[in-house]
Amino acid sequence: MEKILIIEDNKLIRKTIKETLSKVGYTVIEAEDGEAGLHLVRSEHPDLVITDFQMPGIDGLEVLSEIRKLNVAIPVIVLTAHGHVVLTIKSIQLGAFDFLEKPIDPFQLKSTVQLALNSVKTSNSLKEVVCEDISSDSMPKDNTIVSKAPQMKEIFKNIGRISMNKVNVLIQGDTGTGKELIARLIHFSGITRDKPLVVVNCNALTESLLESELFGHVKGSFTDSIRDKKGKFELAGEGSIFLDEISEISLNIQVKLLRVIQELEFEKVGGEATIPMKARIIAATNKSLEKLIEQGKFREDLYYRLKVFTINLPPLRKRKEDIRDLVIHFLHKLNKQLNKNVIKIGEGVIEMLQQHYWHGNVRELKNTILQAIIMSKNDVLEKENITLVRLHKNAANELQMPQFRSLADLEKYHIKHILDVVKWNKLEASRILDITRPTLNAKIEKYKLVQ
Repeated sequence: MEKILIIEDNKLIRKTIKETLSKVGYTVIEAEDGEAGLHLVRSEHPDLVITDFQMPGIDGLEVLSEIRKLNVAIPVIVLTAHGHVVLTIKSIQLGAFDFLEKPIDPFQLKSTVQLALNSVKTSNSLKEVVCEDISSDSMPKDNTIVSKAPQMKEIFKNIGRISMNKVNVLIQGDTGTGKELIARLIHFSGITRDKPLVVVNCNALTESLLESELFGHVKGSFTDSIRDKKGKFELAGEGSIFLDEISEISLNIQVKLLRVIQELEFEKVGGEATIPMKARIIAATNKSLEKLIEQGKFREDLYYRLKVFTINLPPLRKRKEDIRDLVIHFLHKLNKQLNKNVIKIGEGVIEMLQQHYWHGNVRELKNTILQAIIMSKNDVLEKENITLVRLHKNAANELQMPQFRSLADLEKYHIKHILDVVKWNKLEASRILDITRPTLNAKIEKYKLVQ
């Protein structure tokens, strides 16, 4: 049976805990202070440690910290006579499995111990999918796209062809499919790799600001223009300019962008000097430009100028064979960011993720894994720590889609959900959504979202 170490300076409490756990078959050893407890950890190799917080000499948090240095796999339960918020947070940050208040409830104690020991058994039964000894140089970089799906392999082949020249590229795909990653892959894979890549979110700025952002302006051309400013086309030089959410630009900006593509030159706002345009344009949209053309919202001549070559990104639900590799990729990447060590995947996790619809695609998967890592108490990605956003269901308890008439409706729902989850902390929401604060503010205004 499992061996449990109790570190507690109160003899009566030690006796009570020992009797409670011995009755259900555990082997229990005792220590009356932190130093003696750490000695037993080294010599007896217990399966679980229960330590008091306030003890003479080494306190419970120091014990927890030292145990983590010795063996990260031993679960530690911290006891305290007072439910102190800061102490609770600090215990969890240091890697405590749980935090229990005195007087100890026998049922809660046994339940928590069982959960902790089961987590160790689960971990021991699984193989690591993230290897800690792999050097950072050999691991996927932030710009790497993880995929083995046949349709994605064809896209990679095409990128190999188009990246060796400066033809304009139009990337089409649902929200969260990785359009900017594809743009970066195009830029850094070919002749522009040593040149600038300039990113512009066309939905984040008003028409006048976007015009100034793209083409620059001269001093005095409008209120508050106190100096000359270079635009993104000029800053891109001989590299690439990525126009994200190209569907959102006004007809007036569309006319000016069309002229830039046709004449390969432009002028700053308020300026007269002509500046040559040498950059490749990579545009992206999650909307159907063909439908916008029919509605008179997008110029057909600009559309054909942009789509010299088109890349259509498939949604994640159509390449579910990539989900396992994506999960492993995110575990490696997010463990470092969150200072966690979730390196194994629990039974049924991948199957559960593959059955999900993934309205938000790869971005939603990344956010789901991030939340699960934060909630993990051990080194295993467990099903119970994964929260999947399930949309409206019908009477047959099946997922139904007609609640969303457009991608905009879905985006509005997803952004509102994330904002509510983080209690409208816009900095945190923009980080989770992987967009800038100005873009988030623009979308809040666009969709008229309120707290």
